[in-house]
Order: sequence, then structure tokens, then C-alpha cells
Amino acid sequence: MGEEQGSLSKAEAVASCTALASLYVAILYAPTLLLRLPPPANFRIFMIRRFICASICSVISIAVTALILPTKSWNLSYLLRVYGVRFDHLWQAMVFPLFLTSLVYSGSILLKAFLLIDELKELNARGEGVIQHLNQQLCGWIYATVSNVIAWRNYVVAPLTEELVFRACIVPLLLCGGFSTYTTMFLGPIFFSLAHLNHLMEICSQGDWAISKALTIVGIQLCYTVLFGSFASFLFIRTGHLMSPIAAHILCNFMGLPLPYSGRNGLVTVAFLVGVVSFIYLAFPLTRPELYNDNPIDTCGCWHVYCSQFLPTSGFH
Repeated sequence: MGEEQGSLSKAEAVASCTALASLYVAILYAPTLLLRLPPPANFRIFMIRRFICASICSVISIAVTALILPTKSWNLSYLLRVYGVRFDHLWQAMVFPLFLTSLVYSGSILLKAFLLIDELKELNARGEGVIQHLNQQLCGWIYATVSNVIAWRNYVVAPLTEELVFRACIVPLLLCGGFSTYTTMFLGPIFFSLAHLNHLMEICSQGDWAISKALTIVGIQLCYTVLFGSFASFLFIRTGHLMSPIAAHILCNFMGLPLPYSGRNGLVTVAFLVGVVSFIYLAFPLTRPELYNDNPIDTCGCWHVYCSQFLPTSGFH
């Protein structure tokens, strides 16, 4: 694209984001509704079809976003940085967000540590080799994970495709549409939650759930996705690195919901509260743009500079 296009309006940005979010959901049903393929023979084939659909949606979203954004160049390196796909400061983009996210799971991690200690004591009492047992468990877990289609969805396909669409594409669209970084951080997850509304239809289609119970389950899921989506957008906006929300996404999928209490003399609750307070205290220091760019104000090549060409300077900077 040789000449710079004009900036987006807020209405155009919202319409574009709505279309991308709707596409992410609709394309999952394309094999049966659009292509008229026969029902999958088993759950594995069903999930593989969804993996392919989600991947296609990600590619389409990236291409459409490149056409909509006021992009100055079709240079591949430039476009990758617009989407936060970078290889510089990679370890910072993974380690710091992972540590920050793990603070919310302090209670869960402490409980797992207690359970591991109990297991080790039991093994020691039986005279079994602790190291050998742990190695067997680790190898068994790795094999079970690699061969499990749900694990591929939770740890590979969902984090990659969802972060590509809902962070790499939607966040720049909202920012270039004139929304502030704070508004984008809370508005973006609304589109993210739209991608999970299909769960309501799937739960109801099973026939075993009352509509009220299905609404409760999906409501909890939507609240969680909105909270996580805000945090993921925060990471993306602060670091300019797509790997940051991807790493946090994988960890959250692995850990599930944070555990605020357990029957361990209140220690789990204390750990959870300390972790949450630490998370709040360290959220901004651990996501300073200076940690992820050599000079984020003058020479940063990520989309911090890209979007600042069209928007007022963000309060996050």
C-alpha cells in the first residue's frame, strides 16, 4: 500500500471488530452448515475440523485487518510488528507475563505443592523411588497431553487463534478507531466473549441441561473470558508483544479458575490474597514498555509507534 489511508471512525472500528468476532464463531459451523459435510465420525475429527476453521479465520482476520487499518507499508516485517509478532525481547515477553499471571494462582499453586508433598511422603513410607516415580508421572503426563485433542485445543490452537484475532487484530482496530487504551482494554473483551456464546447453544443441544443451568454455566464462562480478555489486552497494549497474552492464555487454560480457599488451615486463602495484592502491585512495573523495547518512545518498532501516528499519546505510556 503505497499511500497512507485515513484513520478509522469509531463506528467503523466497532463494526469491523464485530464482524471479526462473528466470523470466528460462525466459521466453526461452516463444515456442516455451509459445506454440507457429513457429521464427524468421532470427537477427534470434530475437533480437527474446528482447528482448521479457527486457523482459516485467523488468516482471514489478519488479511482483512491489514486492508482496513491505515497501513503505510506491505513490508512483511512491518506488518508482523503491527500484529505484535516479534522476535526481539522474546524471553521478557514470556517470563514476566507468566510470572505476573501465576500470582493470581498462588492459592492453587500452594495447594498443588501440599498435595505433591503428601504424595512424596506416601511414596517414601512405601519405600518407592521418588525420582523414578516423578519421572514416570511426568513422561505419562507429556504423552497424555500430546495425544489429547483437548490439550491441543487448550494449549495450542485456542491461545494462538484467539490471541491473533482478538488481540493482534481487534486491539489495533479499536485504537486506530479513536478509542483510548483504557476503553480498548475493556471493550475488546466484549468481542472476545462473543466468541464463547456458541457454548450456550452447544450445551443446550446436548439435551441434558435446563436453560437456566446452561445460562448460569455460560454466564460464569463469559465473566471469566471478559476478565481474562481485559488482562490479555492490557498485556498486549503494554508490551506490544503478542507472545505475552499467548503465554498468559496457555497458563490460564492449564490452571483453570483460581482457587481462593481450601481446607489447609487458611494457608491457601492467605496465599491467594497475597498473590492478588502482588498482582495488582506489580501489574504496571512488570509490563513497562521499556522492558520489551530498546527505546519505546523514539525507536520502538512495534505498534505502539504505529498507533501513535493516528491517536493521542496513551496514558499507558
